[in-house]
Amino acid sequence: MKLIVGLGNPGKVYARNRHNIGFRCLNHYARLHSIRFDRKQCRARVGMGEVGGERVLLARPMTFVNLSGTTVACLVRKHDIHLSDLLIVYDDLDLPLGKIRLRQSGGSGGHRGMNSLISALGSEDFPRVRVGIEHPQMERQSVGEDAIVSHVLGGFSSQEEKLIEPAVVTVSEVIDCFLTNGIEAAMNKFN
Repeated sequence: MKLIVGLGNPGKVYARNRHNIGFRCLNHYARLHSIRFDRKQCRARVGMGEVGGERVLLARPMTFVNLSGTTVACLVRKHDIHLSDLLIVYDDLDLPLGKIRLRQSGGSGGHRGMNSLISALGSEDFPRVRVGIEHPQMERQSVGEDAIVSHVLGGFSSQEEKLIEPAVVTVSEVIDCFLTNGIEAAMNKFN
């Protein structure tokens, strides 16, 4: 079985935030494959299905992004998932808006949700899909922590949506490729 996790914050108030792009991508993927998030496990909403002959578990942690590691580690243990069969979808400030980057492993890049995952899993060796939400544009050289928090917890403008919607669709293609051909093939095709 493969485990696909989208990172985001629970609750309607956060639903369209930049930080919730992982949830948004997973929701889109679930709709495409008629998978319903109809169960609760390990403090996550989960849905099971089969895609291309591969059993898949989709999960949206109901902890906040920065605390999602314990939920993911619990699901990995519960379903005996090898870390190479885990795929995390999340936002990245350092990528241009709507840009997608896949990695087979690596550090957190300062993303607190990924810090939580790496700590809870005891490893950096799991595939991930980063979706660019772009750094907040400011006139000064350095952007403070408050501006970054406001940015990631803010919504996309109508202009930004024109770049994000195609990215959400592409992430579904990435997940399908990951499920059928593995992370290396997905990286070769989508990076």
